[in-house]
Amino acid sequence: MTAPLQGLTVLDLSRQLPGPLCSMLLADLGADVLSIANPSDPLGIGISFLARNKRSLTLNLKHAAGREIFLRLAAAADIVLEGYRPGVPARLGIDYETLGAANPRLIYCSISGYGQDGPYRDRVGHDINYLAYAGVLNFIGAADGPPVISGVQIADVAGGGLMAAVGILAAVIARAQTGRGQFVDIAMLDGALTCNAYHVLLYLLSGQLPQRGQEQLTGRYPCYAVYETRDSRHVSVGAFEPHFWATLCRHFGREDFIAVQWDDGATRAAMFEFFRNAFRQKTLAEWRAELGNLDICFAPVNTLDETFADPQLRHRNMIVEMQGSTGSTTVIGTPIKLSDTPATLRTPPPAFGAHTEAVLATLGFDAPAIAELRKQAVV
Repeated sequence: MTAPLQGLTVLDLSRQLPGPLCSMLLADLGADVLSIANPSDPLGIGISFLARNKRSLTLNLKHAAGREIFLRLAAAADIVLEGYRPGVPARLGIDYETLGAANPRLIYCSISGYGQDGPYRDRVGHDINYLAYAGVLNFIGAADGPPVISGVQIADVAGGGLMAAVGILAAVIARAQTGRGQFVDIAMLDGALTCNAYHVLLYLLSGQLPQRGQEQLTGRYPCYAVYETRDSRHVSVGAFEPHFWATLCRHFGREDFIAVQWDDGATRAAMFEFFRNAFRQKTLAEWRAELGNLDICFAPVNTLDETFADPQLRHRNMIVEMQGSTGSTTVIGTPIKLSDTPATLRTPPPAFGAHTEAVLATLGFDAPAIAELRKQAVV
């Protein structure tokens, strides 16, 4: 069975979370991803489970011989992915203008914090900063408290890695039509703002600034909230639509709440008090058994070990054990399910630099030449 991206070669120079996640998705879908890093890079292979289905090459791009090897690889590649600060690739001599001149079909994707242009172009940042600028951080937390750092790297993963994958695949389709590659400029700030679509919608519709913890989907109303259980665990209820809310109210014997779902007065406080007291009467396991199959949009707040054991995620092959030369490795499965050309988990995460000699051999380097490159810390 042919994988959808089979035949595409990706050179991945990225080292942090966004780029490796992007190239993992491409690798799962069949692309040949070669992860390239300096031989002295302290990250090594990086986040190990993001390296499955990839090959690993060590290469010092600051050394002239290393740069020449990369230029030879890029001349035959389909995609280059990097996460440097703007301007760094040009200083290394591996920017899109240089590589694209030798390989006009090349698709070159840069993931950066603020993009390749604009007044913030050269600023440093991390996930927390992109979320702050995009207005996302302002909506995380309770109404009577300060903004809270997200427990998940939203800008890195959704704003960076996923946006980069979409951009690359769009460029692949465009190349099939035009015969030319192009530059894909992904800014995590841009992606973070896109993730803030709900609050942007509220602002544009009303002209009023949404408030933290005070909107329909951020904890203002009892129908869409988190509740503590008797054993100090938590459950989530998302009974947003009226029929889900009605089912919840009837189950708890409070049909009088049905018509006042969005009340902003004393009734809202009374409903919160009732449900908070009610959920404290039973343990998480008891609520899981009682409410799990009701049409109310219920879910336990899982710990990560519970998530790993979750029957739905297991059924969907989202928690997978892969066998490698050093034993079993747990990886997150692929979230993209295709009926005819499915993604596959073919090879476990490689050892750092495991494919260096094999890749160099394809370029004509023999054993003595490779040994010399190692001696000079090129690979």
